[in-house]
Amino acid sequence: MSWPAIRTVAEFALRESLRRRVFVVVGILTLLFLAVYGAGAEWTFDETEEFGSFVPGVDEQAATGATLLGLAMFATLFLGTVLAVFLTLGAVRGDAESGLLQPIVVRPLERRDVLAGRFLAAAGVCSVYVATVFLLTALLTKLTGGWWPDRFFGPALGLALGVCVVAALSLAGSVALSATANGIAIFMVFGAGLTAGLLGQIGEALNSDTLGSAANIATWVLPFEALYQDALSDITADTSGLTKFALELGPFGGAEEAGALLWLYTLAYLAAVGAVATAGFARRDL
Repeated sequence: MSWPAIRTVAEFALRESLRRRVFVVVGILTLLFLAVYGAGAEWTFDETEEFGSFVPGVDEQAATGATLLGLAMFATLFLGTVLAVFLTLGAVRGDAESGLLQPIVVRPLERRDVLAGRFLAAAGVCSVYVATVFLLTALLTKLTGGWWPDRFFGPALGLALGVCVVAALSLAGSVALSATANGIAIFMVFGAGLTAGLLGQIGEALNSDTLGSAANIATWVLPFEALYQDALSDITADTSGLTKFALELGPFGGAEEAGALLWLYTLAYLAAVGAVATAGFARRDL
């Protein structure tokens, strides 16, 4: 691979996204989300000040803050997914059909460099985006309710890596699918990950080992959901007692610590998706 070529493609992708006003759309959605979250957090903390007197042993501040931030983490991952899809849905077939790709894919610029550059642009932007939004929601939670997550950097990195997985899948999909079809497919995949998380919750509630195992397998097939669950676990890593028990279930998947194996597995997963995308692109007739 050639780093100058990869960097050039990444810069081209970002300039093209600016021209299409991708960042404007996502920026407006983000500002609306932060405004609604801040107002909702203020109201919720005010309404739950007396919660601890009704449920002895539960820290109402931690319970409210962790629940709100867990919801914000899901919204952050979703917005990051929207950005990742916008940046990659037409990266190969879409640009090929519009005539933008053919002048780029010439010697000495190899096709794998084109894919690497597009992934670098999408993954870099989306990672910074989700980490920033997570920081802003954590600050809003602190300002409105005085609660800060037990761990910050681990969840932020988990969300960033999760959105990188979505970007890689979307980029790989763009090799075979049109922009519209790829966008629909990736959002369906994202929904499948959420469904797996919900199935895990149902399996735990029903004490069903079969359902729980199926959900666990699905979350590892789509590791962005496993990373989200691990991030949920990290924000209350030092919480214990009834408060910890009350926070075991997240909004779209139970909080579950996965450990370092998940991070290594996700890196291998990204490498495998990249290899499949490169092989498919190499065989594609432009």
